[in-house]
Amino acid sequence: MNGSPRFFCENCGAEVPRGAKRCASCGRHFASVLCPKCGFSGAEGLFSSGCPVCGYCVSPRQSAPKSRSPSEMKPAGALPLWVYALTFFFLLLVAAAAIALLR
Repeated sequence: MNGSPRFFCENCGAEVPRGAKRCASCGRHFASVLCPKCGFSGAEGLFSSGCPVCGYCVSPRQSAPKSRSPSEMKPAGALPLWVYALTFFFLLLVAAAAIALLR
């Protein structure tokens, strides 16, 4: 491992400074650091010299992970469409029941 670890946004692949709370490129908020090699996730301090589990570290000579195209990116916190449809359906049922009780 040569040099200090580099950090990249899991969502868009942009390099981010150590300790960043959100990606300047796509706006994704960071709760923890994720190792791209073994999948270990933890606090930033655990990654001071690379991944504490497998030792993975992107040195300054290594290339950054491939950036995702805008069509591959998902908005942070977006839910599948079926969740919204199901929620809307249940709201309609509740409204219909409330109307039936008021009559």
